[in-house]
Amino acid sequence: MSLPGKVKLVEVGPRDGLQNEKTEISTAIKVELIDRLSNCGLPAVEATAFVSPKWVPQMADSAEVMARIARRPGTAYPVLVPNLKGFEAALAAGASEVAVFAAASESFAQKNTNCSIDESLERFEPVVKAARASGVAVRGYVSCVLGCPYEGEVAAQKVADVSERLYQMGCYEISLGDTIGVGTPGKTQAMLEAVAARVPVDRIAGHYHDTYGQAVANIYASLEMGVAVFDSSVAGLGGCPYAKGATGNVATEDVVYLLHGLGIETGVDLDALIDTGDFICSVLRRPSNSRVARAMQAKRAA
Repeated sequence: MSLPGKVKLVEVGPRDGLQNEKTEISTAIKVELIDRLSNCGLPAVEATAFVSPKWVPQMADSAEVMARIARRPGTAYPVLVPNLKGFEAALAAGASEVAVFAAASESFAQKNTNCSIDESLERFEPVVKAARASGVAVRGYVSCVLGCPYEGEVAAQKVADVSERLYQMGCYEISLGDTIGVGTPGKTQAMLEAVAARVPVDRIAGHYHDTYGQAVANIYASLEMGVAVFDSSVAGLGGCPYAKGATGNVATEDVVYLLHGLGIETGVDLDALIDTGDFICSVLRRPSNSRVARAMQAKRAA
């Protein structure tokens, strides 16, 4: 199969990237990060999560963030919601797209949502119904699609089962997450083949963490399968509190460099993106996890 001519990137740094930071990040910094990412030309920037501040204190200012960001025409600002209460809060804050999250592993579902896979999916049915009634788009996440920190290997058919249920429920797109970053290109393609038998490939997105350095290779393998939507995080920020040792999402800078090198259109300004990564890394007082950003910074300094 020929590679897609255009790819949509969903920037998850402001939510997935920052949610586990121990140091409190001000609302002003979050808003500036989102606005900078919007100005890079990214078509979707996951802004925040409407979750309990008891469990995710970094997202306690979600309504204020949504009120203060400069919404760029043509850019979507999806937010994560765990239940109907979270959806109602997101709707009140002006969200026009929400995301729900399930897992392909029973153990991970219990750790992450304190319920079984079936129970989590049942919890989302009223969310999706209410969203569709309000004209709000719903995206579905599936975690642990290539491995689980508690169960190890995850069967591709299990991933396909959960993905199909989310799609049939009304999620317009299913993002398949390698939460602990153990996937390799061959396993990625086998998993995608199983899911694509149940969900149209143009409704599938890849969400790959880079723990083992395989995320860019897995994206290329996904492109070969016809996938044309990928989640990524500026400067490779992120991790998972329920997956010890898992590193951040693949760096958006690295994905853009790959795609542009293949002649694939993204609409993203790579130089502006690297500057945005510099901005948030300076706030967090750590180097970027993007190899492309580090290489281009070194080139600039030479």
